[in-house]
Amino acid sequence: MTIREILHLLQREYVLRHRQPDHDPVSTLVATVLSQNTSDANSKRAFYSLTTAFGSWEAVADASVDEIAQSIRLGGLAEVKARRIELILQEIRALQGSLDLSFLRELPLSEAKSWLRQLPGVGPKTAGCVLLFSLGRPALPVDTHVFRVAKRLGLIDSKVSPERAHELLENLVPPGDIYDFHIYMVEHGRRICKARRPRCHLCVLQGLCPSYNNPTKSSILRGPRSKSRGIEFKLRNTKKGKRD
Repeated sequence: MTIREILHLLQREYVLRHRQPDHDPVSTLVATVLSQNTSDANSKRAFYSLTTAFGSWEAVADASVDEIAQSIRLGGLAEVKARRIELILQEIRALQGSLDLSFLRELPLSEAKSWLRQLPGVGPKTAGCVLLFSLGRPALPVDTHVFRVAKRLGLIDSKVSPERAHELLENLVPPGDIYDFHIYMVEHGRRICKARRPRCHLCVLQGLCPSYNNPTKSSILRGPRSKSRGIEFKLRNTKKGKRD
C-alpha cells in the first residue's frame, strides 16, 4: 500500500475543494481555535459573529475576554476560546509589532512551525492549518479524522500520539500531495471511516486496509461485505494547557 494508491482511490470518490486560501494567516489561526470541540457549522457562525462584532483583529486583541466570549458564544467553550484568542493575538503583536503572519511564507518550514508553536496553546495541528491553508506550505494538520483513518490503514502505529503522528505522516506523504491527502482523509473519515460505526462495507479502501482484512476485527468494524461504493482535546485556560 502506498500513499499514491490511497489518493488514487479516494479521488474517485470525493471532489477536492478549491485550493485558494479562504483567509489570511491570522484569520485561519483564529478560525482553527474556534473549530476545536465543536461542529463546522457552529465554528463558522462564531467566526462570522466575531469578525462582525469587532471588524479587525486589532480590535479583538484590545477587547476584554468577556467581550470576545460574548461574540463567540455559538461556538461553545466561549470563555476558554476567548482567552486563548486574546493571548494569541497579543503575543503575535508583542513579537512582531503588528498582527501580520505573512512573513512565515519565507521562513524554512521547520522554523515557521516553531514560531507558531511558541504561541499560547498552538500545537502541531493548528500550526499546520495556518501553514497549509493560508500560506500553501506543505505542513500536514492531523485532526481526529486523519489520525483515526491513518491508524486503521496502518500508516501509523495504533499507539502513536497525535503529536508524533504529525511528524510521521508528514514525512510519509510527498510534499505535493499533502493538501490532497489531508482533505481526502478528512472527508473519508467523516463519511465512511467513522469513529464508532465505520461503514467498511462501502469503503473503497477495503483492499488496502489491514483493519478491514484482519479476521480478528469485530463484525461491528467490518460490517456486511458489499460491492457497492458510497460516496479533541479539551482546551485549558492557561499558556501551559493542552496544545492542538
